[in-house]
Amino acid sequence: MANSLTIAGVHAGYGAVRVLEDVSIQVGSGETVVLLGTNGNGKSTLMKSIMGIVRPSAGTITAEIEGERHDLIGRATEEIVDLGIALVPEGRRLFASLSVEENLLIGGQLRRPGPWTLDRIYALFPALAQRRNFPSTALSGGEQQMVALGRALMSNPRLLLCDEISLGLAPIVIRDIYARLPAIVAEGTSLVIVEQDIAQALAAADTVYCLQEGRVAFAGAARSATREAVAAAYFGI
Repeated sequence: MANSLTIAGVHAGYGAVRVLEDVSIQVGSGETVVLLGTNGNGKSTLMKSIMGIVRPSAGTITAEIEGERHDLIGRATEEIVDLGIALVPEGRRLFASLSVEENLLIGGQLRRPGPWTLDRIYALFPALAQRRNFPSTALSGGEQQMVALGRALMSNPRLLLCDEISLGLAPIVIRDIYARLPAIVAEGTSLVIVEQDIAQALAAADTVYCLQEGRVAFAGAARSATREAVAAAYFGI
């Protein structure tokens, strides 16, 4: 069934500080959408708006999950997760006092039906199976990102948001993580990935959006987008 997201004319910010200005983005069913932009241009605010952490002052955010349409603005974050939308937050935000496996099991507490189980997560990320009883803080940055991804997948989302998925990671680790994303999409999950690397975005995405000063400065199919056009929007040239 269709799992899509439509953001239309969204304005959002923090108190008197306006961050997003008339942002419209479409995520199709089974699509991988990458949001590009330098720090401070509204990417994380948009993720928080989708998840109900920030409430937009104008516009609409609607999701179609397994054939049912849902208006997201005004819903609590817990309710949005229960609908089938999950966020891999910037900085991973693992529970330091818990083991790898305990962190993963937290993601499955809602018991949403779907393909992702503990065994499936360990099959996707074999390194985690070997370290299942390790404290999450004992892992490398790349392994911690795998735990954060696995924890989100344990909720069996139909729409997965990944905020700064490659931040602070070595290139070989980034390639390793991105190589696993097609297996997630193959299970019927649509992806929204916040990224700063233009080359990585164009290689991984179906559609690319670039935010500049809280507005969409570029939108287009990744296969036809030139690096020069995306870079011009990225840097506000």
